[in-house]
Amino acid sequence: MIHTLFNKLIELNRTTKRLLMMIADSVLIVFVLLSSFSIRLGYWFWPKEELLWIFFVAPVISIPVFINFKLYRSVVRYIGIQALASIAQAVTLYAVIWGLFGYMATIEGIPRSVILINWMLSLLVIGGSRIIARWVFFDERFFSNRKKSNVIIYGAGSAGRQLSHALQLSTEYRHVAYIDAKVELNGTYINNIPIFSSEKIQSLVQKYNITEILLALPSISRKKQNEIIEKLTPFSVHVRVLPSVSDLAEGKVKIEDLLEIDIEDLLGREPVKSNEKLLKIKITEKVVLITGAGGSIGSELCRQIIFLKPKKLILFENSEPSLYQIEQELLNIDLPNIEIIPVLGSVRNLKRMKNIFNHYKVQTVYHAAAYKHVPLVEYNQSQGVLNNSIGTRLAAEAAIAENVETFVLISTDKAVRPTSTMGVTKRIAELVLQALAKQPHNTCLTMVRFGNVLDSSGSVIPLFNKQIKKGGPITVTDVNMVRYFMTISEAVELVIQAGAMGKGGDVFVLDMGQPVKINDLAVKMIQLSGLQVLDNNNPDGDIEIMYTGIRPGEKLFEELLVGNNVTETDNKLIMRAHEEMIDWENLMPILNELNEASLNAEMVRIQELFIQLVPEYNPNSQASKSKTYKAY
Repeated sequence: MIHTLFNKLIELNRTTKRLLMMIADSVLIVFVLLSSFSIRLGYWFWPKEELLWIFFVAPVISIPVFINFKLYRSVVRYIGIQALASIAQAVTLYAVIWGLFGYMATIEGIPRSVILINWMLSLLVIGGSRIIARWVFFDERFFSNRKKSNVIIYGAGSAGRQLSHALQLSTEYRHVAYIDAKVELNGTYINNIPIFSSEKIQSLVQKYNITEILLALPSISRKKQNEIIEKLTPFSVHVRVLPSVSDLAEGKVKIEDLLEIDIEDLLGREPVKSNEKLLKIKITEKVVLITGAGGSIGSELCRQIIFLKPKKLILFENSEPSLYQIEQELLNIDLPNIEIIPVLGSVRNLKRMKNIFNHYKVQTVYHAAAYKHVPLVEYNQSQGVLNNSIGTRLAAEAAIAENVETFVLISTDKAVRPTSTMGVTKRIAELVLQALAKQPHNTCLTMVRFGNVLDSSGSVIPLFNKQIKKGGPITVTDVNMVRYFMTISEAVELVIQAGAMGKGGDVFVLDMGQPVKINDLAVKMIQLSGLQVLDNNNPDGDIEIMYTGIRPGEKLFEELLVGNNVTETDNKLIMRAHEEMIDWENLMPILNELNEASLNAEMVRIQELFIQLVPEYNPNSQASKSKTYKAY
């Protein structure tokens, strides 16, 4: 009951807490004054009627003094030496004022020594009351039923020490040990907390029943952080990371501010560094249009482009709910000089595209409109062709006809030696732009090719997170499935920079580091959630990994290049690919036939035209054998 009452007191708002502190201080000041007289006189003193008012005036003097010294702004939980010094100054000033007031009022019956005793007792009681409050409300030893989780801090530097101090004030965590790579620190102590080498992690986890390890190394590179996380994954502990050095320096570190390990931290490469000049060239003070503005890539393009200060930002989207959502999000950004124009329409409507480009005098187009979910497009092949391939052709032709300066296509690694309809339709879209780039016009046509985007619609990462939260199982198509990954922000920055570097017909690809095994990713996500994989070797585990088989159109691994003919660009992580193309004169009649076959849902003919346009297309590999389906 008392425990519940104290918790309710802790949860009160700051204003109420301050008022209660003032009332408590007033009562204590009067009590201390009575005690001071009693100690001096040797018996319990109760003032006569003519002296009562001198006791009631004490809070009138003390409370304003305490307010002036900001005693009610100090958070009890974090009270320290500086706060105690302020208390000493405030109490001293109050005692002096009260003593002078008594003598100036020529009140008889106030021994001089009472002033000194009152000062000492007030100092003890006012300061002591705050220390006791901190102990009662925030020290686990006061209430045995307040259970804390034992944690280890990885890193015994200044960040780790400040985090340890924050943990001392926490009601949830108990800091039991440090881990640090410095050999000279092994076996030493910081504030009575031992420091161990990383070899001791397993024994520490078992000894203290560790459920969380807090990474306090805010200055290390992502590569180094990834190496440390790799060491921690076998122990099935929840890993969180300290926010930043600046937050530490400003004293903002709180346990609740510790960040969950981003899955991007496990990918083993540093983020792509942006070139600010390249980002602005095709956007700042220009009219920019984004097709598929409500999609994962399209919406992130909108978010980044708006801060590059275009003259106008046109959101072109076929889905009304998606268009409304991104428009409202952008309108909430305080950039009043940028006109945001929501436009409903389909890239398959050539006349609509031309009218929009002409009316708004569009200068830069980012073409993100596409059907991208591999199995869905596999079941709906004709629509995949019409949207991804023919839609790109119409959008590009509209841009050329209306003298748009720059047109950037968002492509995919699935376009390289494709096994899916989604992949082959995106490769055909690339062929369209490569061919059109050779025609006489004023529009620079550029393509950007990258791998899987973290946290995008349909991405495996949010799916795994949902499955873990539900208790499993995690579904993995194949134990050997491998993918490249990048963040949405990186993908968009690449797109924007590529648009600035393009000369016409360029295919840009990102050096995405090493590919990631999806099964390994699933295991890491389970372990870093503080859980264990449930399998034959560990029947007491928490989350099972279920293998469902390769879906239609999927392949075990993706590639970024058809060949090895690449050159570097101004950004060392962005490469320019040089790949085979088809002249427009030869490409156009096949495209016309593909369009007709798709409109009529002639699936056999569509497959024949796929192979004619993209000879490396292999629809009979791995995926299509895995399930029986009928495409339309």
